Amino acid sequence: CPPCRRTLSWLGELARRHGDRIAVLAIAVESAEADVRALIGKLDLPLVWALGTPELARSFGDLSAVPTLFMFDRAGRAAAIHYGAPPDLQAQAEAELRALLEKR
Repeated sequence: CPPCRRTLSWLGELARRHGDRIAVLAIAVESAEADVRALIGKLDLPLVWALGTPELARSFGDLSAVPTLFMFDRAGRAAAIHYGAPPDLQAQAEAELRALLEKR
């Protein structure tokens, strides 16, 4: 979907900008493997990609909005969750990321 593609492109920019200071994992849910592989090749983003199963999606809780963005701290604890792609998603998430990166 267009909001997912915009979010993926932005996440790819974050991954390039922050290098090994962050890890970005994109999990495709409800998408055909062939479509996901074609998108990966087309977008050429420095992300780790995975195909999600319905069980995996349920393990994260509510994934009724796409995209859903989970942010974790260095210890692997959930720090923020964003549902959908509202206009302020990037600004909000980047502010949260800065705060996470500043924590030691």
